[in-house]
Amino acid sequence: MGIWLNGPRSCGGWGRCLTENDYVTRVLSSPLEIDPAQWNALLALEADPSPFIRHEYLSALHESGCAREPAGWQPRFVTLWRGQMLHAACPMYLKNHSYGEYVFDWAWANAYAQHGLEYYPKALVAVPFTPVPGARLLADSERARLALVRSLIQHAKDEQLSSLHLLFTQPQDVVAAEGAGLMLRHTVQFHWTNERPGGGLYQGFDHFLASLQQEKRKKIRQERRKVADAGVVFRWARGAEISAEEWSFFYRCYERTYLEHGNAPYLNRDFFRRMAQTMPDHWLLFIAEREGRPIACSLIGIDPDRRVAYGRYWGALERVDCLHFEACYYQPLAWCIEQGYLRFEGGAQGEHKMARALLPVSTTSAHWLAHPSFADAVARFLEREGQGIEQYLDHLALRNPLRHDPASIN
Repeated sequence: MGIWLNGPRSCGGWGRCLTENDYVTRVLSSPLEIDPAQWNALLALEADPSPFIRHEYLSALHESGCAREPAGWQPRFVTLWRGQMLHAACPMYLKNHSYGEYVFDWAWANAYAQHGLEYYPKALVAVPFTPVPGARLLADSERARLALVRSLIQHAKDEQLSSLHLLFTQPQDVVAAEGAGLMLRHTVQFHWTNERPGGGLYQGFDHFLASLQQEKRKKIRQERRKVADAGVVFRWARGAEISAEEWSFFYRCYERTYLEHGNAPYLNRDFFRRMAQTMPDHWLLFIAEREGRPIACSLIGIDPDRRVAYGRYWGALERVDCLHFEACYYQPLAWCIEQGYLRFEGGAQGEHKMARALLPVSTTSAHWLAHPSFADAVARFLEREGQGIEQYLDHLALRNPLRHDPASIN
């Protein structure tokens, strides 16, 4: 394992560092201490480089204050170097709570508390408030990826943290985590793919509907008719075409919807202002209007290079029956079909998405606990939970909304 070197001089002015094999590991307190070009170059090497782990996205979370220590996210970005060359990196945060993660460990924290032990702070490798599967451990080789995981564990031990958690990982991260002895946990999300039964892309929304069982087609048409009969029409704006006024309207809707549920939103206006400035090409806004007035909107993330879209945020100023389904599913799916996008990820949880042909997929997180007895107990829990997830996926497969006679779909 690594050896901590003393003082900033040993680390070339970079702060605390250790050696892991022939890499030097530097633990940084801000993404701004990392060259954006080097970070994004590592990301470009990954099999699943979602835009939400780009340097610009993480920096916006940091600079806007959404993922800073006052909000309970203490940045500790872990990086592996040889000289001035970055070989591996990941966003890590020290957390004093479990909000904004979407992989729930409240029961583990409660068990610690019941035994008089401190669960917080813990170490979290994740993109704050963003349950999108993808690369978490950026590396230019599998050797560097494994060394990065080992450095994360060593850092957790040295800081006397209760645990380390890697959330919504890609398969390469899972291999490295298992190689370092972490325990795996599986959850379920719902994703839509632009592939009709029998092969090929959908040629239009009606073509997509034709792939569904009759009762599902009927329900979707009924829901869309309710919105249309209420006099609601939609338009969309993409990238730099989204005006400052439209961004402001989006945030008004987004904030109001959170507040109506009794919570302040995780993300503030400044974060979205930075997104409009630094990552405009990764956003698509649908605006619902009635009698010429905007009344609701949904904002989705897009990856134009990989042709993947991500359901993210929505809000409404007026209540219209089925408006949420139209804004968050039917409009984005119709757009994805029109633009030739290959996948639409619906975000965390929600069995209701299956009725809209978003099908279940398994996502994976990885966990390390310092306390041996609790680690054993969690391992047994995860084994039972994993069996339950497998049974749940089998149950969901029986509810597949797609037709069983793909040859009849023209």
